Amino acid sequence: MRRAGRAAAATLAFIAARIAPGVSTADVDAWVRADTRRRGGRPSQLGFQGFPAAVCTSRNAVVCHGIPSPNERLALGDIINVDVTTELGGFHGDTSATLFVGAPSPEARHVVETARRCRDAGIAAVRAGARLGDVGAAIEELAAREGCSVVRELGGHGIGRAMHQPPHVAHFGQRGAGLRLREGMAITIEPMINLGGPSVRQLDDGWTIVTADGSLSAQFEHTVLVTREGCEILTLAPGS
Repeated sequence: MRRAGRAAAATLAFIAARIAPGVSTADVDAWVRADTRRRGGRPSQLGFQGFPAAVCTSRNAVVCHGIPSPNERLALGDIINVDVTTELGGFHGDTSATLFVGAPSPEARHVVETARRCRDAGIAAVRAGARLGDVGAAIEELAAREGCSVVRELGGHGIGRAMHQPPHVAHFGQRGAGLRLREGMAITIEPMINLGGPSVRQLDDGWTIVTADGSLSAQFEHTVLVTREGCEILTLAPGS
Protein backbone atom coordinates (compact mmCIF):
# COMPACT_ATOMS: atom_id res chain seq x y z
CA MET A 1 0.00 0.00 0.00
CA ARG A 2 2.83 2.42 0.78
CA ARG A 3 4.57 1.69 -2.52
CA ALA A 4 1.34 2.05 -4.51
CA GLY A 5 0.47 5.26 -2.69
CA ARG A 6 3.89 6.79 -3.30
CA ALA A 7 3.70 5.88 -6.98
CA ALA A 8 0.25 7.45 -7.41
CA ALA A 9 1.36 10.61 -5.58
CA ALA A 10 4.46 10.90 -7.74
CA THR A 11 2.41 10.57 -10.93
CA LEU A 12 -0.03 13.23 -9.73
CA ALA A 13 2.88 15.58 -8.99
CA PHE A 14 4.30 14.85 -12.46
CA ILE A 15 0.96 15.86 -14.03
CA ALA A 16 0.47 18.93 -11.83
CA ALA A 17 3.78 20.36 -13.03
CA ARG A 18 2.56 20.13 -16.65
CA ILE A 19 -0.90 21.65 -16.35
CA ALA A 20 -1.09 24.76 -18.56
CA PRO A 21 -3.43 26.53 -20.97
CA GLY A 22 -3.81 24.60 -24.23
CA VAL A 23 -3.15 21.18 -22.69
CA SER A 24 -5.91 18.72 -23.57
CA THR A 25 -7.34 16.30 -21.06
CA ALA A 26 -6.30 13.54 -23.50
CA ASP A 27 -2.71 14.77 -23.02
CA VAL A 28 -3.18 14.27 -19.27
CA ASP A 29 -4.40 10.72 -19.88
CA ALA A 30 -1.38 9.92 -22.06
CA TRP A 31 1.01 11.35 -19.47
CA VAL A 32 -0.60 9.31 -16.69
CA ARG A 33 -0.30 6.10 -18.69
CA ALA A 34 3.35 6.71 -19.48
CA ASP A 35 4.38 7.85 -16.00
CA THR A 36 2.51 5.03 -14.25
CA ARG A 37 4.20 2.50 -16.51
CA ARG A 38 7.60 4.10 -15.85
CA ARG A 39 7.04 3.55 -12.12
CA GLY A 40 6.21 -0.13 -12.62
CA GLY A 41 2.48 0.29 -12.03
CA ARG A 42 -0.81 0.04 -13.86
CA PRO A 43 -3.58 2.68 -13.98
CA SER A 44 -6.28 1.17 -11.78
CA GLN A 45 -9.08 3.19 -13.41
CA LEU A 46 -8.43 1.95 -16.94
CA GLY A 47 -11.28 -0.43 -17.79
CA PHE A 48 -12.77 -0.29 -14.28
CA GLN A 49 -16.47 -1.11 -14.82
CA GLY A 50 -15.89 -0.02 -18.42
CA PHE A 51 -14.24 3.34 -17.71
CA PRO A 52 -12.39 4.21 -20.95
CA ALA A 53 -9.41 6.15 -19.60
CA ALA A 54 -6.47 5.90 -17.21
CA VAL A 55 -7.39 9.00 -15.19
CA CYS A 56 -10.42 11.13 -14.33
CA THR A 57 -10.13 14.78 -15.42
CA SER A 58 -12.91 16.91 -13.91
CA ARG A 59 -12.93 20.57 -14.98
CA ASN A 60 -14.84 23.50 -13.46
CA ALA A 61 -18.46 22.33 -12.89
CA VAL A 62 -17.53 18.65 -13.31
CA VAL A 63 -17.62 17.06 -9.86
CA CYS A 64 -15.90 13.76 -10.72
CA HIS A 65 -15.44 10.99 -13.29
CA GLY A 66 -14.68 13.35 -16.17
CA ILE A 67 -13.48 11.42 -19.25
CA PRO A 68 -10.35 12.78 -20.96
CA SER A 69 -10.85 14.02 -24.53
CA PRO A 70 -8.60 15.49 -27.22
CA ASN A 71 -11.32 18.10 -27.77
CA GLU A 72 -11.24 19.42 -24.20
CA ARG A 73 -8.42 21.94 -23.77
CA LEU A 74 -7.57 23.82 -20.62
CA ALA A 75 -7.99 27.60 -20.59
CA LEU A 76 -6.74 30.33 -18.30
CA GLY A 77 -8.88 30.51 -15.17
CA ASP A 78 -10.01 26.87 -15.28
CA ILE A 79 -9.76 24.53 -12.33
CA ILE A 80 -9.30 20.82 -12.96
CA ASN A 81 -9.30 17.82 -10.66
CA VAL A 82 -6.88 15.09 -11.69
CA ASP A 83 -7.66 11.74 -10.01
CA VAL A 84 -4.85 9.17 -10.21
CA THR A 85 -5.04 5.58 -8.97
CA THR A 86 -2.08 3.22 -9.33
CA GLU A 87 -1.96 -0.53 -8.89
CA LEU A 88 1.48 -1.72 -7.87
CA GLY A 89 2.32 -5.14 -6.48
CA GLY A 90 -1.35 -6.06 -6.24
CA PHE A 91 -2.33 -3.03 -4.13
CA HIS A 92 -3.88 0.32 -5.02
CA GLY A 93 -3.07 3.93 -4.14
CA ASP A 94 -5.70 6.60 -4.88
CA THR A 95 -5.16 10.36 -4.81
CA SER A 96 -6.42 13.52 -6.46
CA ALA A 97 -5.94 17.28 -6.46
CA THR A 98 -7.74 20.23 -8.00
CA LEU A 99 -5.28 22.39 -9.91
CA PHE A 100 -5.38 25.99 -11.12
CA VAL A 101 -4.81 26.78 -14.79
CA GLY A 102 -3.17 30.17 -14.51
CA ALA A 103 -4.56 32.66 -12.00
CA PRO A 104 -7.90 31.59 -10.49
CA SER A 105 -10.88 33.82 -9.79
CA PRO A 106 -11.57 34.55 -6.10
CA GLU A 107 -14.52 32.15 -6.26
CA ALA A 108 -12.40 29.37 -7.76
CA ARG A 109 -9.66 29.88 -5.20
CA HIS A 110 -12.22 29.78 -2.39
CA VAL A 111 -13.84 26.49 -3.39
CA VAL A 112 -10.48 24.83 -4.11
CA GLU A 113 -8.93 25.88 -0.81
CA THR A 114 -12.11 24.89 1.05
CA ALA A 115 -12.00 21.44 -0.56
CA ARG A 116 -8.36 21.00 0.48
CA ARG A 117 -9.14 22.04 4.04
CA CYS A 118 -12.19 19.75 4.15
CA ARG A 119 -10.05 16.78 3.14
CA ASP A 120 -7.53 17.64 5.85
CA ALA A 121 -10.28 18.09 8.46
CA GLY A 122 -11.62 14.64 7.60
CA ILE A 123 -8.17 13.10 7.86
CA ALA A 124 -7.62 14.77 11.24
CA ALA A 125 -10.69 12.92 12.57
CA VAL A 126 -9.36 9.47 11.53
CA ARG A 127 -8.00 7.20 14.26
CA ALA A 128 -8.71 3.75 15.64
CA GLY A 129 -11.96 3.91 17.63
CA ALA A 130 -13.37 6.94 15.82
CA ARG A 131 -16.51 6.55 13.75
CA LEU A 132 -17.10 7.41 10.11
CA GLY A 133 -19.71 9.93 11.26
CA ASP A 134 -16.92 11.84 13.02
CA VAL A 135 -15.06 12.11 9.72
CA GLY A 136 -18.11 13.21 7.76
CA ALA A 137 -19.20 15.74 10.38
CA ALA A 138 -15.76 17.39 10.44
CA ILE A 139 -15.91 17.84 6.65
CA GLU A 140 -19.51 19.02 6.52
CA GLU A 141 -19.11 21.53 9.34
CA LEU A 142 -16.09 23.18 7.70
CA ALA A 143 -17.76 23.36 4.28
CA ALA A 144 -20.84 24.99 5.80
CA ARG A 145 -18.75 27.58 7.65
CA GLU A 146 -17.17 28.52 4.32
CA GLY A 147 -20.52 28.83 2.53
CA CYS A 148 -19.96 25.73 0.40
CA SER A 149 -21.80 22.41 0.15
CA VAL A 150 -20.77 18.75 0.24
CA VAL A 151 -21.83 16.30 -2.47
CA ARG A 152 -23.79 13.57 -0.71
CA GLU A 153 -24.35 11.00 -3.45
CA LEU A 154 -20.65 10.07 -3.72
CA GLY A 155 -17.91 9.46 -1.19
CA GLY A 156 -14.71 7.74 -0.28
CA HIS A 157 -14.18 4.01 0.06
CA GLY A 158 -12.10 1.23 1.44
CA ILE A 159 -9.04 0.36 -0.62
CA GLY A 160 -6.40 -2.35 -0.70
CA ARG A 161 -6.20 -5.28 -3.08
CA ALA A 162 -9.21 -3.74 -4.84
CA MET A 163 -9.50 -0.09 -5.82
CA HIS A 164 -13.02 0.22 -4.41
CA GLN A 165 -14.17 -1.94 -1.50
CA PRO A 166 -16.20 -1.45 1.69
CA PRO A 167 -16.73 0.65 3.67
CA HIS A 168 -18.38 3.60 1.94
CA VAL A 169 -16.97 6.81 3.45
CA ALA A 170 -19.60 9.57 3.47
CA HIS A 171 -18.34 13.14 3.68
CA PHE A 172 -21.23 14.22 5.89
CA GLY A 173 -22.67 12.69 9.03
CA GLN A 174 -23.22 12.85 12.76
CA ARG A 175 -20.47 12.59 15.33
CA GLY A 176 -20.55 9.30 17.19
CA ALA A 177 -22.48 7.53 14.42
CA GLY A 178 -21.45 5.08 11.74
CA LEU A 179 -18.85 2.34 11.42
CA ARG A 180 -16.08 2.33 14.02
CA LEU A 181 -12.62 2.56 12.45
CA ARG A 182 -10.06 -0.10 13.32
CA GLU A 183 -6.28 -0.06 13.25
CA GLY A 184 -5.01 -1.35 9.91
CA MET A 185 -8.00 -0.27 7.81
CA ALA A 186 -7.21 1.69 4.64
CA ILE A 187 -9.74 4.21 3.30
CA THR A 188 -9.87 7.24 1.04
CA ILE A 189 -10.91 10.70 2.22
CA GLU A 190 -12.01 12.64 -0.89
CA PRO A 191 -14.72 15.25 -0.27
CA MET A 192 -16.33 16.85 -3.32
CA ILE A 193 -17.11 20.45 -2.42
CA ASN A 194 -19.43 22.69 -4.47
CA LEU A 195 -19.49 26.48 -4.53
CA GLY A 196 -23.27 26.31 -4.97
CA GLY A 197 -25.78 23.67 -3.93
CA PRO A 198 -24.94 20.00 -3.27
CA SER A 199 -27.12 18.49 -6.02
CA VAL A 200 -25.46 16.74 -8.97
CA ARG A 201 -26.47 15.03 -12.19
CA GLN A 202 -24.89 12.50 -14.52
CA LEU A 203 -24.24 13.23 -18.19
CA ASP A 204 -25.34 10.95 -21.00
CA ASP A 205 -21.86 9.35 -21.24
CA GLY A 206 -22.79 7.38 -18.12
CA TRP A 207 -19.78 8.63 -16.14
CA THR A 208 -19.38 12.39 -15.89
CA ILE A 209 -20.98 13.94 -12.78
CA VAL A 210 -21.63 17.70 -12.82
CA THR A 211 -23.13 20.18 -10.40
CA ALA A 212 -26.85 20.57 -11.01
CA ASP A 213 -26.65 24.35 -10.79
CA GLY A 214 -23.50 24.76 -12.90
CA SER A 215 -21.41 25.98 -9.98
CA LEU A 216 -17.71 25.19 -9.57
CA SER A 217 -16.71 22.00 -7.78
CA ALA A 218 -13.37 20.96 -6.28
CA GLN A 219 -11.95 17.83 -4.68
CA PHE A 220 -8.81 16.60 -2.95
CA GLU A 221 -8.10 12.99 -2.00
CA HIS A 222 -5.65 10.95 0.04
CA THR A 223 -5.45 7.25 0.83
CA VAL A 224 -4.95 6.84 4.57
CA LEU A 225 -4.09 3.94 6.88
CA VAL A 226 -5.85 3.96 10.25
CA THR A 227 -3.45 3.77 13.20
CA ARG A 228 -3.93 3.69 16.96
CA GLU A 229 -2.98 7.37 17.35
CA GLY A 230 -4.43 8.72 14.09
CA CYS A 231 -3.57 7.76 10.55
CA GLU A 232 -0.72 7.48 8.08
CA ILE A 233 -1.22 9.29 4.77
CA LEU A 234 -0.06 6.91 2.04
CA THR A 235 -0.31 9.33 -0.89
CA LEU A 236 1.76 12.33 0.21
CA ALA A 237 3.47 14.19 -2.62
CA PRO A 238 7.20 13.49 -3.04
CA GLY A 239 9.20 15.56 -0.58
CA SER A 240 6.25 16.14 1.77
